[in-house]
Amino acid sequence: MSVQERKERERAERERLIVATARELAEQQGWDAVTTRRLAERIEYSQPVLYSHFRGKREIIGAVALQGATEMAAAVRAATSAADGPRARVTALARAYLDFAARNPAVYDALFQLDGGLAYAQEDTPEPLKDAFAALLETLDEVAGDGVHPGLFTEVFWAALHGLATLTRAGRLLPEDAEPRVELLVDRLAVL
Repeated sequence: MSVQERKERERAERERLIVATARELAEQQGWDAVTTRRLAERIEYSQPVLYSHFRGKREIIGAVALQGATEMAAAVRAATSAADGPRARVTALARAYLDFAARNPAVYDALFQLDGGLAYAQEDTPEPLKDAFAALLETLDEVAGDGVHPGLFTEVFWAALHGLATLTRAGRLLPEDAEPRVELLVDRLAVL
Protein backbone atom coordinates (compact mmCIF):
# COMPACT_ATOMS: atom_id res chain seq x y z
CA MET A 1 0.00 0.00 0.00
CA SER A 2 1.35 3.39 -0.97
CA VAL A 3 1.71 6.28 1.45
CA GLN A 4 -1.05 8.12 -0.43
CA GLU A 5 -3.44 5.15 -0.15
CA ARG A 6 -2.71 4.83 3.56
CA LYS A 7 -3.37 8.55 4.11
CA GLU A 8 -6.65 8.31 2.18
CA ARG A 9 -7.71 5.28 4.22
CA GLU A 10 -6.83 7.05 7.49
CA ARG A 11 -8.74 10.14 6.36
CA ALA A 12 -11.82 8.05 5.53
CA GLU A 13 -11.58 6.30 8.92
CA ARG A 14 -11.35 9.67 10.71
CA GLU A 15 -14.39 10.90 8.80
CA ARG A 16 -16.38 7.77 9.75
CA LEU A 17 -15.33 8.27 13.38
CA ILE A 18 -16.48 11.91 13.35
CA VAL A 19 -19.88 10.97 11.88
CA ALA A 20 -20.35 7.99 14.22
CA THR A 21 -19.41 10.08 17.25
CA ALA A 22 -21.70 12.94 16.23
CA ARG A 23 -24.54 10.50 15.71
CA GLU A 24 -23.93 8.82 19.08
CA LEU A 25 -23.75 12.13 20.90
CA ALA A 26 -26.92 13.39 19.18
CA GLU A 27 -28.80 10.20 20.03
CA GLN A 28 -27.70 10.44 23.68
CA GLN A 29 -28.03 14.17 24.31
CA GLY A 30 -29.66 15.79 21.28
CA TRP A 31 -28.18 17.78 18.43
CA ASP A 32 -27.59 20.84 20.63
CA ALA A 33 -24.91 18.81 22.43
CA VAL A 34 -23.03 18.21 19.17
CA THR A 35 -20.32 20.83 18.88
CA THR A 36 -16.97 20.69 17.15
CA ARG A 37 -15.26 21.19 20.50
CA ARG A 38 -17.09 18.25 22.06
CA LEU A 39 -16.52 16.07 19.02
CA ALA A 40 -12.82 16.91 19.00
CA GLU A 41 -12.57 15.95 22.67
CA ARG A 42 -14.42 12.66 22.17
CA ILE A 43 -12.45 11.49 19.16
CA GLU A 44 -9.18 12.89 20.53
CA TYR A 45 -8.34 15.04 17.52
CA SER A 46 -8.04 18.81 17.34
CA GLN A 47 -10.83 21.02 16.04
CA PRO A 48 -8.76 21.90 12.96
CA VAL A 49 -8.71 18.18 12.09
CA LEU A 50 -12.53 18.16 12.24
CA TYR A 51 -12.64 21.24 10.04
CA SER A 52 -10.39 19.52 7.51
CA HIS A 53 -13.25 17.01 7.03
CA PHE A 54 -16.34 19.15 7.59
CA ARG A 55 -16.80 22.91 7.47
CA GLY A 56 -19.00 22.76 10.53
CA LYS A 57 -21.93 21.14 12.28
CA ARG A 58 -24.23 21.62 9.29
CA GLU A 59 -22.08 19.37 7.11
CA ILE A 60 -21.83 16.80 9.90
CA ILE A 61 -25.63 16.76 10.14
CA GLY A 62 -25.72 16.25 6.37
CA ALA A 63 -23.32 13.31 6.60
CA VAL A 64 -25.46 11.71 9.32
CA ALA A 65 -28.55 12.29 7.17
CA LEU A 66 -26.99 10.56 4.16
CA GLN A 67 -25.97 7.61 6.31
CA GLY A 68 -29.47 7.49 7.77
CA ALA A 69 -31.10 7.61 4.34
CA THR A 70 -29.12 4.55 3.31
CA GLU A 71 -30.13 2.72 6.49
CA MET A 72 -33.78 3.70 6.16
CA ALA A 73 -33.92 2.53 2.54
CA ALA A 74 -32.42 -0.81 3.54
CA ALA A 75 -34.90 -1.21 6.41
CA VAL A 76 -37.88 -0.43 4.18
CA ARG A 77 -36.69 -2.79 1.46
CA ALA A 78 -36.02 -5.59 3.92
CA ALA A 79 -39.48 -5.21 5.45
CA THR A 80 -41.33 -5.02 2.14
CA SER A 81 -39.42 -7.89 0.54
CA ALA A 82 -40.55 -10.19 3.35
CA ALA A 83 -44.23 -9.26 2.88
CA ASP A 84 -46.65 -11.10 0.63
CA GLY A 85 -49.09 -9.03 -1.40
CA PRO A 86 -49.60 -5.27 -1.90
CA ARG A 87 -51.44 -4.63 1.37
CA ALA A 88 -48.86 -6.49 3.42
CA ARG A 89 -46.03 -4.65 1.63
CA VAL A 90 -47.55 -1.21 2.25
CA THR A 91 -48.21 -2.08 5.90
CA ALA A 92 -44.64 -3.37 6.26
CA LEU A 93 -43.33 -0.17 4.66
CA ALA A 94 -45.30 2.00 7.10
CA ARG A 95 -44.17 0.00 10.12
CA ALA A 96 -40.53 -0.05 8.99
CA TYR A 97 -40.54 3.71 8.42
CA LEU A 98 -42.15 4.47 11.78
CA ASP A 99 -39.88 2.00 13.56
CA PHE A 100 -36.81 3.59 11.97
CA ALA A 101 -37.95 7.06 13.09
CA ALA A 102 -38.61 5.84 16.64
CA ARG A 103 -35.33 3.90 16.99
CA ASN A 104 -33.15 6.65 15.46
CA PRO A 105 -34.58 10.02 16.52
CA ALA A 106 -31.39 12.03 15.99
CA VAL A 107 -30.81 10.49 12.58
CA TYR A 108 -34.45 11.11 11.68
CA ASP A 109 -34.03 14.74 12.72
CA ALA A 110 -30.89 15.02 10.60
CA LEU A 111 -32.81 13.62 7.65
CA PHE A 112 -36.03 15.59 7.91
CA GLN A 113 -35.92 18.33 10.53
CA LEU A 114 -32.46 19.93 10.58
CA ASP A 115 -30.50 21.85 7.97
CA GLY A 116 -27.74 19.55 6.78
CA GLY A 117 -27.11 21.56 3.65
CA LEU A 118 -28.63 18.85 1.44
CA ALA A 119 -30.86 19.41 -1.56
CA TYR A 120 -34.16 17.53 -1.52
CA ALA A 121 -36.31 16.99 -4.61
CA GLN A 122 -33.74 18.70 -6.84
CA GLU A 123 -31.44 17.67 -9.67
CA ASP A 124 -28.49 17.73 -7.29
CA THR A 125 -30.18 15.69 -4.56
CA PRO A 126 -27.58 13.25 -3.20
CA GLU A 127 -28.04 9.64 -4.30
CA PRO A 128 -28.77 8.23 -0.80
CA LEU A 129 -31.74 10.59 -0.48
CA LYS A 130 -33.02 9.66 -3.94
CA ASP A 131 -32.64 6.00 -3.07
CA ALA A 132 -34.58 6.38 0.19
CA PHE A 133 -37.45 7.91 -1.76
CA ALA A 134 -37.13 5.15 -4.37
CA ALA A 135 -37.44 2.55 -1.60
CA LEU A 136 -40.84 4.02 -0.74
CA LEU A 137 -41.87 4.42 -4.37
CA GLU A 138 -41.07 0.79 -5.22
CA THR A 139 -43.89 -0.38 -2.97
CA LEU A 140 -46.28 2.55 -3.21
CA ASP A 141 -46.20 2.64 -7.01
CA GLU A 142 -48.40 -0.45 -7.15
CA VAL A 143 -51.10 1.02 -4.89
CA ALA A 144 -51.27 4.63 -6.07
CA GLY A 145 -54.45 4.06 -8.07
CA ASP A 146 -55.49 4.75 -11.62
CA GLY A 147 -54.66 8.23 -12.86
CA VAL A 148 -52.56 9.04 -9.78
CA HIS A 149 -48.92 9.86 -10.36
CA PRO A 150 -46.95 7.32 -8.28
CA GLY A 151 -44.34 9.89 -7.21
CA LEU A 152 -47.01 12.30 -6.01
CA PHE A 153 -48.80 9.50 -4.16
CA THR A 154 -45.51 8.50 -2.54
CA GLU A 155 -44.95 12.09 -1.39
CA VAL A 156 -48.42 12.21 0.22
CA PHE A 157 -48.02 8.82 1.90
CA TRP A 158 -44.54 9.79 3.10
CA ALA A 159 -45.91 13.08 4.46
CA ALA A 160 -48.54 11.13 6.41
CA LEU A 161 -45.87 8.81 7.82
CA HIS A 162 -43.68 11.77 8.72
CA GLY A 163 -46.59 13.40 10.52
CA LEU A 164 -47.27 10.23 12.48
CA ALA A 165 -43.60 9.83 13.37
CA THR A 166 -43.22 13.44 14.45
CA LEU A 167 -46.47 13.67 16.42
CA THR A 168 -45.86 10.33 18.12
CA ARG A 169 -42.38 11.32 19.19
CA ALA A 170 -43.66 14.64 20.52
CA GLY A 171 -46.19 12.77 22.68
CA ARG A 172 -49.13 14.28 20.80
CA LEU A 173 -50.66 10.90 19.90
CA LEU A 174 -51.73 8.06 22.14
CA PRO A 175 -49.14 5.26 21.90
CA GLU A 176 -51.76 2.51 22.14
CA ASP A 177 -53.30 3.71 18.85
CA ALA A 178 -50.11 3.31 16.81
CA GLU A 179 -51.20 0.13 15.04
CA PRO A 180 -54.76 1.31 14.25
CA ARG A 181 -53.23 4.47 12.74
CA VAL A 182 -51.07 2.38 10.40
CA GLU A 183 -54.07 0.26 9.42
CA LEU A 184 -56.20 3.37 8.76
CA LEU A 185 -53.46 4.98 6.71
CA VAL A 186 -53.02 1.87 4.57
CA ASP A 187 -56.78 1.28 4.19
CA ARG A 188 -57.66 4.88 3.28
CA LEU A 189 -54.73 5.95 1.13
CA ALA A 190 -53.64 2.85 -0.72
CA VAL A 191 -55.75 1.38 -3.53
CA LEU A 192 -55.69 -2.31 -2.67
